[in-house]
Amino acid sequence: MSRHAVQTRHHDPPTRAVPRSSGKGGRGTVRGLLAAIAVLGVLLLCLVAGWLNASGRWPFEADAGPPPVESTPPPGLGKPAVVVGPATALAVLDTLPVKGKAPATGYDRTVFGEAWLDADANGCDTRNDILRRDLTDITYKAGSECLVEAGTLHEPYTGKIVKFARGADTSAAVQIDHVVALGNAWQTGAQALTAVQRQSLANDPLNLLAVDGPANQEKSDSDAASWLPPAKKFRCQYVARQISVKAAYRLWLAPAEKEAMKRVLGACPGQRALPSGYLN
Repeated sequence: MSRHAVQTRHHDPPTRAVPRSSGKGGRGTVRGLLAAIAVLGVLLLCLVAGWLNASGRWPFEADAGPPPVESTPPPGLGKPAVVVGPATALAVLDTLPVKGKAPATGYDRTVFGEAWLDADANGCDTRNDILRRDLTDITYKAGSECLVEAGTLHEPYTGKIVKFARGADTSAAVQIDHVVALGNAWQTGAQALTAVQRQSLANDPLNLLAVDGPANQEKSDSDAASWLPPAKKFRCQYVARQISVKAAYRLWLAPAEKEAMKRVLGACPGQRALPSGYLN
């Protein structure tokens, strides 16, 4: 009788299935709670905004401070039309009239007098006055205390370092910009100025900056609504200078120009206005 090996198999006892929670109900509850909180938050913000608006406390506007004291100097070359006292640029901005630009009819550079007069009677022409003020490491033409031969400009519009060297092919690298362009001035009130006042405007150091030649060409006759310096950190100073020029020569602002200026000064509400360069 043959033996047959008997193979025994061991079977694990059946495992009782334990029901698992899908978690959907819990997640749904959390989502619903978060949605309710979000809705309540929006409602609360709306209520607060409505209260602030009704009470005149919103939209928030910086305190511009008191308006400037103004006086009229005796007429003459090398004097502003108005002497504007110390104030923030925002406060001076609020004193300027706002209306559309006048036609450019009759505009020519000559209506502002001969270019680069010695308006302040210091013995040097205005262009070289500004080069001497704005450049560093200056050298002068031999035998002259006025004619700048070379120098370095820490250029405000672009933030670049620009080397100036006098010469037919090199001088244009640094140009003297009218911060309030003469074409813009003509369309915003300069037509009503006297010939002497226009000459003073064109040569006032307040309205002049040594700048990068290409940037100056790009700006052309633009106002603050259509052109601002590429170097954003200089925009507050630039707009404040434009406002100061317009105040000193009774010029007005176009509506879009004023809005652009307010936007810039919103980041620097304490920016001060500047006096006429003839008063320094």
